[in-house]
Amino acid sequence: MQYSIGELAHRTGLTVKAVRFYSDRGLVPPSGRNTAGQRRYGDAALARLDVIRVLRDLGIDLTTIRRVIDGETTVAEVAAEHSAVVEAQIGVLRRRSAVLNAVAHRGSRPEEASLVHQRALLAEVERQCLVGDFLADALGDRPELAGIARTLTPELPAHPSPEQAEAWVELAALMRDTEFRANLRRLADGHGGGLRRDLAAEVRDAVTPAVVAGIVPKSPAAKAIVDGLGRDPGELREWLRVVNDPRRERYLELLGVINGWAAPESLAPTFDWLAEAMAA
Repeated sequence: MQYSIGELAHRTGLTVKAVRFYSDRGLVPPSGRNTAGQRRYGDAALARLDVIRVLRDLGIDLTTIRRVIDGETTVAEVAAEHSAVVEAQIGVLRRRSAVLNAVAHRGSRPEEASLVHQRALLAEVERQCLVGDFLADALGDRPELAGIARTLTPELPAHPSPEQAEAWVELAALMRDTEFRANLRRLADGHGGGLRRDLAAEVRDAVTPAVVAGIVPKSPAAKAIVDGLGRDPGELREWLRVVNDPRRERYLELLGVINGWAAPESLAPTFDWLAEAMAA
């Protein structure tokens, strides 16, 4: 059976202009012409147009469609290839949605919104580079600190919630803070010396009960607690100055949100009490 361009358009649901376009591009060649010189098409053209319409509706480009029609690839192979692309696009759209919700929640100014978008939509490789650079600068290339590095590593999910996206925005800013990096490096440098990595736990166990009991930092009882730590006062003051950086505690809070961990225990009241007791 032979069809005119108009009949093909009617049978496929395409416009006459679209059928003529595909024909001019060689995707649907005519099988002949009538006596008036008008193009005529057979059932093969009808089948080709059905394939073209379906693939175009799925967003497949004309170059790929031509490869399918020419037998260079199959519809199944094209579908599998483009399915992976669509999944990646969905991931991007979900991250964008999370960022937009974070911007709306923050009430960000226009200039802040741009910064939020840049930081929160970093590609996976870029995020890994940022985190890797931060940890290398803050901890150094030291095998004995590998465990600590893992506990400080944020892992933003592929489909973050608005809270996780907002936490990542703030965390990215902290990781770029050179002063914060330097403070963490001081803690790392004290790891192998007289100030052991478990000093925070020792201080927590010794001082927190005093804070809860309401012991005054400038009292003799407080002095006995400080002396009981058995640390050099100068080194302890330097450690306390670094470890009591509010940015460190905020980093751990944000890390918990991103990684889905329980909220960390705040030692700020304990460190503040110890700082006041030592000043006395």
